[in-house]
Amino acid sequence: MNKPVITVENLSKRYRIGLREKKYRTFREVLKDGITAPLRNLARLRRLTRFDDENAKEEDVIWALRDISFEVPQGQVLGIIGRNGAGKTTLLKILSNITEPTRGCAFIQGRVGSLLEVGTGFHPELTGRENVFLNGAILGMKKAEIGRKLDEIVAFAEIEKFIDTPVKRYSSGMFVRLAFAVAAHLEPEILLVDEVLAVGDIAFQKKCLGKMGHVAAEGRTVLFVSHNMLAIRALCNRAILLDEGKLVMDDEPEKVIQEYVSYENMNEAEVVWDDRSSQPGNELIKLVSMRTRDSSGNLTSIFQRDQSIIVEFEFDLARLEENLHIGLDLKTGDGIVLFRSHHTDGAEKDWATLTVGRNILQCVVPANFLKLGRYLISPVIGLHYGQLIVGPDPLLSFTVIEGKPISRFWIIQQGKRGVTAPILHWKHINVKSP
Repeated sequence: MNKPVITVENLSKRYRIGLREKKYRTFREVLKDGITAPLRNLARLRRLTRFDDENAKEEDVIWALRDISFEVPQGQVLGIIGRNGAGKTTLLKILSNITEPTRGCAFIQGRVGSLLEVGTGFHPELTGRENVFLNGAILGMKKAEIGRKLDEIVAFAEIEKFIDTPVKRYSSGMFVRLAFAVAAHLEPEILLVDEVLAVGDIAFQKKCLGKMGHVAAEGRTVLFVSHNMLAIRALCNRAILLDEGKLVMDDEPEKVIQEYVSYENMNEAEVVWDDRSSQPGNELIKLVSMRTRDSSGNLTSIFQRDQSIIVEFEFDLARLEENLHIGLDLKTGDGIVLFRSHHTDGAEKDWATLTVGRNILQCVVPANFLKLGRYLISPVIGLHYGQLIVGPDPLLSFTVIEGKPISRFWIIQQGKRGVTAPILHWKHINVKSP
């Protein structure tokens, strides 16, 4: 095996979080708090700075990573998967020297190129051209080396007309195209890529995946964070699964993907968040529950092929926002997206009406549409100008089983072709003989 170029040993990172909501208090309790506040705040500060005290009350901190250890040899493409908040981005930020670990250490041998967030490493007041040279200088490259790569970078990013425009005027798509082109073309020995490719269009995503495959074929090391299981399969020869800051599996991609999509809480017909602090969302919208029902309204996660599937969202809305869209990704059991649907699809007059306060939205997947097997549902809630509020982790699953036979050919063909199995209407048109 090649010598490790990344060694992570007992890596841990914890962050301070906001205070918990408190119940209403009496005037006497308020006075008491005023007297004891200085001592209480001092004790709290000591808890936040004494990270070696495992027994301390940790009401104000959260562990983003907890005792992570692994090695990555030169030339390996490592996929990193897990739910939102599992610690994936935190891990890459530590490896990129953007943030420091609370405990443990990470040893990296080689020049690192990072693409973690839109805008990371770019100065908004500088032009695209100036930022290319700035990033190359940070990587330790000479000006002549960067100049030789400039035309290739600009052509890949498809921003020839805007290369001398300050990047603060770029759209998010232009920004991420240039950022990826810089990270991939300035020849880092180690490339760290987060889910930011989701910002670009589908054609550019394919282009980026092809470039990462080329980088890996050259023997450079790639760490790739993604919710796209098809990309993980295609690019990676190893994967790790993070859950609540812990490394729970390290194996070949197929086995890790199967573990990722088989969480227990996705095998139920309903998931409910009773505690507002745990509800997915932000100050605009909070997801209260999700469930699947049959056409009679019964909660179930098992559907016959000839039954429709009702996916129900229950949520609280703080205000009406015309750019808000609520939708879902329907995925195969191994995480491949079959389609995405939003409540704003179609003509505007057909959009479901939302109200301030509690709302319930239902989406119906028609009968006789899906093949037999297991499927995943990921909520996708965001704003039309690019801000994703909830998603795209799978939260529910259901299984389609055989129903009434349609014809003597149906069972023979079921599962043989395609990714869906719709029953389409066929019509014969009589043709007059010449």
